[in-house]
Amino acid sequence: MYVKITTPLGEEKIKSLKAGEIVLLSGTILGARDAAHKRLVHAIQSNKKLPVDLAGQVIFYVGPSPAPPGKRSGSIGPTTSARMDDMTEPLLKKGLRATIGKGARNKKLAGILKKYNAVYFIAPGGVAAYLAGKVKKIAATAYADLGPEALFTIEVEDLPLIVAYDIYGGDIFKPANNNPQGEDSGFYT
Repeated sequence: MYVKITTPLGEEKIKSLKAGEIVLLSGTILGARDAAHKRLVHAIQSNKKLPVDLAGQVIFYVGPSPAPPGKRSGSIGPTTSARMDDMTEPLLKKGLRATIGKGARNKKLAGILKKYNAVYFIAPGGVAAYLAGKVKKIAATAYADLGPEALFTIEVEDLPLIVAYDIYGGDIFKPANNNPQGEDSGFYT
């Protein structure tokens, strides 16, 4: 079973999501990795205008490959999210509602997501070519000089994701309650 959601993400959509749910996301999202995040945060800290409105937005931690001939997008696999942990709160303050990546985030960030009513999705790893098939359109929106690290606008349809952290403290990376040995829950760790 899965939940279909469309961007932009409002508070009601975020409230309905629970950790462990499979989501099919459609609409326009942003793609950004470390270098674009650094520029976004610097712009915020310098009180400069951002190149995009972050209200209700989703950022996918991705550096897309160039599109092969006849394709809309190259591979778009998720990158490790923990690298963006220290740069996420300023974006949440500007209205960012969700991030997409892979792997667990630090404990502090899970609390920050809860504070700003935002969620963290994980995308399946190892299927970047498949995920590229979910892209309808992709273009560098800002910081094009960064190449694959630029800020991208990506239109997706039914991008498969898992809710990793919800606004209620749900966390798929915590050991299952019925597992006294403390082994992981079987999700991406």
